Amino acid sequence: MILVTGATGSIGRPLVRRLRQQNQSFRALVRAPERGRDLDCEVVVGDFDDPASIETALAGIEQVFLCSPGAEPTPGQQPMIAQQTTVIDAAVRAGVRRIVKISVLGARRGGLLAEGAHAEIEARLEASGLDWTIVQPSGFMQNFLTGAGAFTSGGDLIGAYGQGRVSYIDCVDIAACAAALLGDDLGNRQRFVLTGPEALTHTEIADTLSEAVGRTISYIDRPPAEFADNLTAQGQPASFAADVASLYEGVANGSAAEITSVVGDLTGRSATTFADFLARERELLRQWPPQHYG
Repeated sequence: MILVTGATGSIGRPLVRRLRQQNQSFRALVRAPERGRDLDCEVVVGDFDDPASIETALAGIEQVFLCSPGAEPTPGQQPMIAQQTTVIDAAVRAGVRRIVKISVLGARRGGLLAEGAHAEIEARLEASGLDWTIVQPSGFMQNFLTGAGAFTSGGDLIGAYGQGRVSYIDCVDIAACAAALLGDDLGNRQRFVLTGPEALTHTEIADTLSEAVGRTISYIDRPPAEFADNLTAQGQPASFAADVASLYEGVANGSAAEITSVVGDLTGRSATTFADFLARERELLRQWPPQHYG
Protein backbone atom coordinates (compact mmCIF):
# COMPACT_ATOMS: atom_id res chain seq x y z
CA MET A 1 0.00 0.00 0.00
CA ILE A 2 1.07 3.59 -0.75
CA LEU A 3 0.70 6.58 1.58
CA VAL A 4 0.21 9.87 -0.32
CA THR A 5 1.25 12.89 1.72
CA GLY A 6 0.34 16.37 0.49
CA ALA A 7 -2.76 14.71 -0.94
CA THR A 8 -4.80 17.91 -1.29
CA GLY A 9 -2.01 19.91 -2.94
CA SER A 10 -1.23 20.79 -6.55
CA ILE A 11 0.61 17.50 -7.08
CA GLY A 12 -1.27 15.35 -4.58
CA ARG A 13 -4.75 15.74 -6.04
CA PRO A 14 -3.85 14.65 -9.59
CA LEU A 15 -1.70 11.87 -8.12
CA VAL A 16 -4.68 10.56 -6.14
CA ARG A 17 -6.77 10.59 -9.32
CA ARG A 18 -4.06 8.76 -11.24
CA LEU A 19 -3.61 6.10 -8.56
CA ARG A 20 -7.37 5.52 -8.49
CA GLN A 21 -7.34 5.05 -12.26
CA GLN A 22 -4.52 2.53 -11.91
CA ASN A 23 -6.44 0.66 -9.19
CA GLN A 24 -3.51 1.09 -6.82
CA SER A 25 -3.91 0.37 -3.13
CA PHE A 26 -3.26 3.66 -1.31
CA ARG A 27 -4.41 6.03 1.39
CA ALA A 28 -4.22 9.82 1.51
CA LEU A 29 -2.84 11.79 4.45
CA VAL A 30 -4.84 14.95 5.22
CA ARG A 31 -4.66 17.40 8.10
CA ALA A 32 -8.42 17.47 8.76
CA PRO A 33 -11.24 15.09 7.76
CA GLU A 34 -13.11 17.70 5.73
CA ARG A 35 -10.07 18.27 3.52
CA GLY A 36 -10.24 14.71 2.24
CA ARG A 37 -13.96 14.35 1.59
CA ASP A 38 -13.69 14.94 -2.15
CA LEU A 39 -10.65 12.70 -2.73
CA ASP A 40 -12.78 9.56 -3.13
CA CYS A 41 -10.22 7.27 -1.46
CA GLU A 42 -9.16 5.96 1.92
CA VAL A 43 -8.12 8.92 4.08
CA VAL A 44 -6.09 9.12 7.28
CA VAL A 45 -5.79 12.28 9.38
CA GLY A 46 -2.31 13.36 10.38
CA ASP A 47 0.13 16.25 10.57
CA PHE A 48 3.87 16.42 9.87
CA ASP A 49 4.26 18.27 13.17
CA ASP A 50 2.54 15.43 15.08
CA PRO A 51 4.85 12.37 14.98
CA ALA A 52 2.28 10.09 16.62
CA SER A 53 -0.21 10.78 13.81
CA ILE A 54 2.44 9.93 11.22
CA GLU A 55 3.17 6.64 12.99
CA THR A 56 -0.53 5.77 12.77
CA ALA A 57 -0.76 6.76 9.10
CA LEU A 58 2.16 4.50 8.19
CA ALA A 59 0.62 1.28 9.52
CA GLY A 60 0.70 -1.31 6.73
CA ILE A 61 2.38 1.06 4.27
CA GLU A 62 5.02 -0.18 1.82
CA GLN A 63 5.75 3.03 -0.13
CA VAL A 64 5.41 6.72 0.76
CA PHE A 65 4.94 9.63 -1.61
CA LEU A 66 6.59 12.47 0.34
CA CYS A 67 5.53 16.02 -0.46
CA SER A 68 5.13 18.94 1.94
CA PRO A 69 4.76 22.74 1.77
CA GLY A 70 7.66 24.73 0.34
CA ALA A 71 9.95 27.37 1.79
CA GLU A 72 8.48 29.66 4.42
CA PRO A 73 9.55 33.16 5.56
CA THR A 74 10.68 31.97 8.98
CA PRO A 75 13.99 32.50 10.82
CA GLY A 76 16.38 29.60 11.20
CA GLN A 77 15.93 26.16 9.70
CA GLN A 78 13.15 25.68 7.17
CA PRO A 79 10.18 23.81 8.78
CA MET A 80 10.08 21.28 5.93
CA ILE A 81 13.37 19.76 7.14
CA ALA A 82 12.00 18.66 10.52
CA GLN A 83 8.62 17.76 8.99
CA GLN A 84 9.95 15.48 6.28
CA THR A 85 12.58 14.02 8.57
CA THR A 86 9.74 13.03 10.92
CA VAL A 87 8.18 11.03 8.07
CA ILE A 88 11.48 9.44 7.06
CA ASP A 89 12.33 8.36 10.62
CA ALA A 90 8.81 7.04 11.21
CA ALA A 91 8.94 5.15 7.91
CA VAL A 92 12.12 3.38 9.01
CA ARG A 93 10.49 2.31 12.29
CA ALA A 94 7.30 1.20 10.50
CA GLY A 95 9.13 -1.05 8.06
CA VAL A 96 8.31 1.03 4.98
CA ARG A 97 10.33 -0.15 2.00
CA ARG A 98 10.59 2.96 -0.18
CA ILE A 99 9.99 6.71 -0.30
CA VAL A 100 9.38 8.69 -3.49
CA LYS A 101 10.21 12.28 -2.55
CA ILE A 102 9.35 15.52 -4.29
CA SER A 103 12.37 17.82 -4.15
CA VAL A 104 13.19 20.83 -6.35
CA LEU A 105 15.31 21.65 -9.39
CA GLY A 106 18.70 22.89 -8.20
CA ALA A 107 18.61 21.26 -4.75
CA ARG A 108 22.11 21.45 -3.28
CA ARG A 109 23.82 21.71 0.08
CA GLY A 110 24.24 25.34 1.01
CA GLY A 111 21.51 26.44 -1.41
CA LEU A 112 19.03 29.12 -0.47
CA LEU A 113 15.58 28.37 0.97
CA ALA A 114 13.98 25.30 -0.66
CA GLU A 115 17.13 24.37 -2.58
CA GLY A 116 19.17 23.95 0.59
CA ALA A 117 16.34 22.48 2.64
CA HIS A 118 15.53 19.79 0.09
CA ALA A 119 19.19 18.91 -0.28
CA GLU A 120 19.42 18.28 3.45
CA ILE A 121 16.28 16.14 3.39
CA GLU A 122 17.61 14.21 0.40
CA ALA A 123 20.77 13.43 2.36
CA ARG A 124 18.70 12.26 5.34
CA LEU A 125 16.69 9.99 3.06
CA GLU A 126 19.76 8.52 1.39
CA ALA A 127 21.26 7.74 4.81
CA SER A 128 18.04 6.18 6.15
CA GLY A 129 18.59 2.71 4.72
CA LEU A 130 15.28 2.89 2.86
CA ASP A 131 14.97 2.54 -0.88
CA TRP A 132 14.35 5.98 -2.37
CA THR A 133 13.56 7.87 -5.54
CA ILE A 134 13.91 11.66 -5.71
CA VAL A 135 11.95 13.79 -8.16
CA GLN A 136 13.29 17.31 -8.77
CA PRO A 137 10.73 19.40 -10.70
CA SER A 138 11.19 22.88 -12.06
CA GLY A 139 8.77 25.71 -11.19
CA PHE A 140 5.05 24.93 -11.27
CA MET A 141 2.79 26.28 -14.00
CA GLN A 142 0.03 26.25 -11.37
CA ASN A 143 1.71 29.19 -9.63
CA PHE A 144 0.31 31.42 -12.35
CA LEU A 145 -3.24 30.43 -11.38
CA THR A 146 -3.10 30.15 -7.59
CA GLY A 147 -1.60 33.51 -6.74
CA ALA A 148 1.66 31.89 -5.59
CA GLY A 149 3.45 33.83 -8.32
CA ALA A 150 4.18 37.56 -8.06
CA PHE A 151 1.60 39.86 -9.67
CA THR A 152 0.64 43.52 -9.53
CA SER A 153 -2.84 44.42 -8.33
CA GLY A 154 -3.84 44.75 -11.96
CA GLY A 155 -2.67 41.26 -12.88
CA ASP A 156 0.66 41.99 -14.57
CA LEU A 157 3.61 39.72 -13.79
CA ILE A 158 6.40 41.19 -11.70
CA GLY A 159 9.78 39.74 -10.85
CA ALA A 160 13.55 40.01 -11.12
CA TYR A 161 14.11 37.29 -13.71
CA GLY A 162 15.44 39.51 -16.50
CA GLN A 163 15.28 37.53 -19.72
CA GLY A 164 16.22 34.28 -18.01
CA ARG A 165 14.31 31.24 -19.24
CA VAL A 166 12.34 28.87 -17.01
CA SER A 167 11.19 25.35 -17.95
CA TYR A 168 7.95 25.49 -15.93
CA ILE A 169 6.14 22.15 -15.51
CA ASP A 170 2.49 21.21 -15.10
CA CYS A 171 1.85 19.57 -11.71
CA VAL A 172 -0.36 17.04 -13.48
CA ASP A 173 2.77 15.85 -15.30
CA ILE A 174 4.66 15.62 -12.01
CA ALA A 175 1.83 13.50 -10.61
CA ALA A 176 1.85 11.25 -13.67
CA CYS A 177 5.58 10.66 -13.25
CA ALA A 178 5.15 9.94 -9.54
CA ALA A 179 2.36 7.45 -10.31
CA ALA A 180 4.59 5.69 -12.84
CA LEU A 181 7.43 5.47 -10.32
CA LEU A 182 5.17 4.19 -7.55
CA GLY A 183 3.22 1.84 -9.77
CA ASP A 184 6.13 0.08 -11.44
CA ASP A 185 8.73 0.50 -8.70
CA LEU A 186 10.99 2.30 -11.16
CA GLY A 187 14.01 4.43 -10.42
CA ASN A 188 15.26 2.95 -7.18
CA ARG A 189 18.05 5.15 -5.73
CA GLN A 190 17.82 7.54 -8.67
CA ARG A 191 17.07 11.23 -9.14
CA PHE A 192 14.79 12.48 -11.91
CA VAL A 193 14.80 16.13 -13.03
CA LEU A 194 11.33 17.00 -14.34
CA THR A 195 10.74 20.01 -16.60
CA GLY A 196 8.27 21.23 -19.13
CA PRO A 197 9.01 20.88 -22.85
CA GLU A 198 10.08 24.51 -23.31
CA ALA A 199 11.99 27.19 -21.44
CA LEU A 200 10.23 30.56 -21.61
CA THR A 201 11.13 34.06 -20.51
CA HIS A 202 8.57 35.81 -18.33
CA THR A 203 7.94 38.22 -21.18
CA GLU A 204 6.95 35.22 -23.32
CA ILE A 205 4.84 33.86 -20.45
CA ALA A 206 3.03 37.19 -20.18
CA ASP A 207 2.34 37.12 -23.93
CA THR A 208 0.91 33.60 -23.70
CA LEU A 209 -1.23 34.61 -20.72
CA SER A 210 -2.47 37.62 -22.68
CA GLU A 211 -3.71 35.37 -25.49
CA ALA A 212 -5.42 33.03 -23.03
CA VAL A 213 -7.06 35.73 -20.91
CA GLY A 214 -8.00 38.03 -23.77
CA ARG A 215 -6.35 41.14 -22.36
CA THR A 216 -2.83 42.53 -22.28
CA ILE A 217 -0.66 41.20 -19.47
CA SER A 218 2.85 42.60 -19.18
CA TYR A 219 5.95 41.40 -17.41
CA ILE A 220 7.51 44.08 -15.20
CA ASP A 221 11.16 43.39 -14.40
CA ARG A 222 12.82 44.86 -11.34
CA PRO A 223 16.46 44.78 -10.17
CA PRO A 224 16.91 42.09 -7.49
CA ALA A 225 17.67 44.60 -4.73
CA GLU A 226 14.53 46.60 -5.55
CA PHE A 227 12.45 43.44 -5.62
CA ALA A 228 13.81 42.48 -2.19
CA ASP A 229 12.91 45.94 -0.86
CA ASN A 230 9.34 45.46 -2.18
CA LEU A 231 9.03 42.16 -0.32
CA THR A 232 10.35 43.73 2.87
CA ALA A 233 7.84 46.58 2.52
CA GLN A 234 5.10 43.94 2.34
CA GLY A 235 6.18 42.58 5.71
CA GLN A 236 8.51 39.76 4.70
CA PRO A 237 11.69 39.31 6.79
CA ALA A 238 14.69 41.02 5.22
CA SER A 239 16.75 37.81 5.10
CA PHE A 240 13.95 35.93 3.34
CA ALA A 241 13.47 38.77 0.85
CA ALA A 242 17.19 38.84 0.09
CA ASP A 243 17.24 35.07 -0.48
CA VAL A 244 14.24 35.23 -2.83
CA ALA A 245 15.86 38.04 -4.81
CA SER A 246 19.11 36.06 -5.05
CA LEU A 247 17.20 33.05 -6.40
CA TYR A 248 15.53 35.28 -8.98
CA GLU A 249 18.92 36.62 -9.98
CA GLY A 250 20.04 33.04 -10.51
CA VAL A 251 17.08 32.47 -12.80
CA ALA A 252 18.07 35.57 -14.77
CA ASN A 253 21.45 33.91 -15.24
CA GLY A 254 19.97 30.64 -16.52
CA SER A 255 19.64 28.46 -13.40
CA ALA A 256 16.12 27.26 -14.32
CA ALA A 257 16.47 26.87 -18.10
CA GLU A 258 17.25 23.15 -18.19
CA ILE A 259 14.90 20.98 -20.28
CA THR A 260 14.73 17.21 -19.83
CA SER A 261 12.79 14.43 -21.56
CA VAL A 262 11.96 12.62 -18.30
CA VAL A 263 8.18 13.26 -18.40
CA GLY A 264 7.98 11.54 -21.76
CA ASP A 265 10.40 8.80 -20.69
CA LEU A 266 8.31 7.90 -17.63
CA THR A 267 4.79 8.45 -18.93
CA GLY A 268 5.03 7.77 -22.67
CA ARG A 269 3.55 11.17 -23.55
CA SER A 270 5.00 14.62 -24.06
CA ALA A 271 5.15 17.13 -21.24
CA THR A 272 2.41 19.78 -21.30
CA THR A 273 3.22 23.13 -22.92
CA PHE A 274 2.30 26.33 -21.09
CA ALA A 275 -0.25 27.22 -23.79
CA ASP A 276 -1.91 23.81 -23.49
CA PHE A 277 -1.93 24.11 -19.71
CA LEU A 278 -3.74 27.45 -19.93
CA ALA A 279 -6.23 26.03 -22.44
CA ARG A 280 -7.06 23.21 -20.03
CA GLU A 281 -7.51 25.65 -17.13
CA ARG A 282 -9.49 28.25 -19.06
CA GLU A 283 -12.31 28.28 -16.48
CA LEU A 284 -9.94 29.60 -13.81
CA LEU A 285 -8.60 32.20 -16.23
CA ARG A 286 -12.05 33.79 -16.36
CA GLN A 287 -11.36 35.23 -12.91
CA TRP A 288 -8.12 37.08 -13.60
CA PRO A 289 -6.02 38.32 -11.77
CA PRO A 290 -5.07 35.28 -9.65
CA GLN A 291 -5.00 37.06 -6.28
CA HIS A 292 -8.78 36.94 -6.42
CA TYR A 293 -8.99 33.16 -6.31
CA GLY A 294 -5.76 31.92 -4.73
